Amino acid sequence: MNNNNNNNNNNNKALDFIEDVTSNADEVQKRVLAEILSRSANVEYLERYELNGCLDRETYKKVIPVVTYEDIKQDINRIANGDTSPILTTTPISEFLTSSGTSGGERKLMPTIEEELERKVLLYSLLMPVMNQFVPNLDKGKGMYFLFVKSESKTPGGLSARPVLTSYYKSSHFKNRPNNIDPYTNYTSPNETILCPDSYQSMYSQLLCGLYQNNEVLRVGAVFASGFIRAIRFLEKNWKQLSYDIRNGTIDPKITDPVVRESVAKILKPNPKLADFIENECSKHTWRGIITRIWPNTKYIDVIVTGTMSQYIPTLDFYSNGLPLVCTMYASSECYFGLNLNPLCKPSEVSYTLIPTMAYFEFLPVNKSNGFTGYGTEPASLSEKEKQKLVDLVDVELGQYYELVVTTYAGLYRYRVGDILRVAGFKNKAPQFNFVCRKNVVLSIDSDKTDEVELQDAVKNAADNLLPFDATLIEYTSYADTSTIPGHYVIFWEISESETTVPPSVFEDCCLAIEESLNSVYRQGRVSDQSIGPLEIKIVESGTFDKLMDFAVGQLGASINQYKAPRCVKFKPIVELLNSRVVSSYLSPKCPKWIQGHKEWNTMDQA
Repeated sequence: MNNNNNNNNNNNKALDFIEDVTSNADEVQKRVLAEILSRSANVEYLERYELNGCLDRETYKKVIPVVTYEDIKQDINRIANGDTSPILTTTPISEFLTSSGTSGGERKLMPTIEEELERKVLLYSLLMPVMNQFVPNLDKGKGMYFLFVKSESKTPGGLSARPVLTSYYKSSHFKNRPNNIDPYTNYTSPNETILCPDSYQSMYSQLLCGLYQNNEVLRVGAVFASGFIRAIRFLEKNWKQLSYDIRNGTIDPKITDPVVRESVAKILKPNPKLADFIENECSKHTWRGIITRIWPNTKYIDVIVTGTMSQYIPTLDFYSNGLPLVCTMYASSECYFGLNLNPLCKPSEVSYTLIPTMAYFEFLPVNKSNGFTGYGTEPASLSEKEKQKLVDLVDVELGQYYELVVTTYAGLYRYRVGDILRVAGFKNKAPQFNFVCRKNVVLSIDSDKTDEVELQDAVKNAADNLLPFDATLIEYTSYADTSTIPGHYVIFWEISESETTVPPSVFEDCCLAIEESLNSVYRQGRVSDQSIGPLEIKIVESGTFDKLMDFAVGQLGASINQYKAPRCVKFKPIVELLNSRVVSSYLSPKCPKWIQGHKEWNTMDQA
């Protein structure tokens, strides 16, 4: 009874907090900016622009520029190389969080400070009180979440550089979370299985524990939809061994990490009845609804299905028999932003309420017709006139599109995150946003983000392999194929006729050449995380791109004068048209090269 009262009190406190900060959003934002600026009054970055200790919004907006990563890269590199002077913050930078966005093919490094973790923990603590309003009694069971750490490295100055969730899972906040006080953080996976760096051993052991505790599971999830589907496909391939281990209370010898084996052994006891049940379900002719069949008490799937992840919705619906797909929060390496106050809404209607205490937010109006896919990897610098168009959190307009700009406690000042948001409504005075897209991204399977310029350069490099055979690339487009797990990039090529036949091995080399030219996040997904499959080139018949233009003009109403071949296609009839004209296809024969850390650090190590 006591626990129930505690939960209710915590839930009410969390909901009261949301009510308070959204009702006083502008006052909170004003205070947050003043707090950030008073702490950072003497930092080199602000002194450079002669802010002179001013704390008011007007002066700050007048003198501090709106920036992209390229503008602050030099300062970031100084800190990474060991400069401990107050460049961006007076509080020491504790580590770098590596972004899935890239600069010069390498992950961007986002500075963070120790106390930023407290803000993240606060946002996490709001999620389940909100969810509990829609799905009560979630504290009576467990969550089966597939959570993983990724590789990390050290900067030349000795700071860790790792993805934001790896940092969080390795923090004492996560590792020492008290399940008896906060039952919402009670997962089927022991910490040791989550923190195992070997992705196979981590997946196997987490799935084994999730299967063993199947009746206690009330919710399932992963960070991205792609990660959760990988777990189900892993079950498809390995259910016989998993059920063998459950039948006998053993752990597959392939799981060699002693800490993982010990943590799983504490949970696992022989259970022949459960093993029979799992074998019976997994050997049926269809896997439709497998989630609700094996984990019958599951209420919803907690995964990100907004943005490019929406491509996985049909697969999730198939495996879950249409369970609600819940997107709970909106966060990035730069900052945690907000949460979804209506978590059972349709994926297409997800909107996030930005929590005004997290950072100081500004919004750059974007013209829908040309604002989402500029050609540059980085958005261009803003003119004075454009700078004046930025609006505060409470001044955004319903239905308008904006690019998010943040000022954080961790040393980012008027930084363009690159996310395009649309105002969907308001919670009191705080706006609620649909996530529309990441600016400039054309291809994405998992956490990778490939933009048009990068794809263009990679294809150009690869097409040079055709020159010795008197063949040239006439036109190309691309497609993120998620019908395979893991998903993979497909590039459709139309090449000129040549008297010399191009050998298949050359097209395979072209596949690899494209992969070698793509950024380190893509290559890590291929090599280390195995979250992306081999790139595929499909050669299409001569005249295919003319047919594509005819279709766009005739069926979709495109202007023939302004038509240019799209560099990425998603519309199903267009993908079907392209696939119907494929004459041959080739896969990358091996993984591209990838090494941990930034290439310039590795160069320094070798020197």
